Amino acid sequence: MKIIYISMSTLFAFLVLGLVNPILEEQQSSKLDMYKKQDSVLRHVVLFKFKEGTSKANIKKVETAFAALPLKIPQIKSYEWGLNNSPEGLDKGFTHCFFLTFDSEEDRAIYLPHPDHKKFGQVLTPYLGDVLVIDYWASH
Repeated sequence: MKIIYISMSTLFAFLVLGLVNPILEEQQSSKLDMYKKQDSVLRHVVLFKFKEGTSKANIKKVETAFAALPLKIPQIKSYEWGLNNSPEGLDKGFTHCFFLTFDSEEDRAIYLPHPDHKKFGQVLTPYLGDVLVIDYWASH
């Protein structure tokens, strides 16, 4: 049987950390909520990797269809997109980045199942190799 000795200061540190950590987590959560409530916006970042062999014409069709969504879905506050040009070589094959902004989670909740968003998915799906989506509240 092994006996482990813990000094009183170490034991005290464990006790204090055990009590302080939940308080710190609650404070951080409150700060995040505060950021969301202030002049923050919800960002929706979408990265595409197209299937190998997808023609430039079909990629252009997807780009055009995505660009039409802000005209059809008023909950999209802003939209931009671009092609990867990072010299780091860490893109894992993702070539396209689409960046949408919403005022609220409710607006995003309208966008996601929106019929025009679903139609866009039908245009995209035959050519999509992979997708990565990240949403976050912008902090200033």
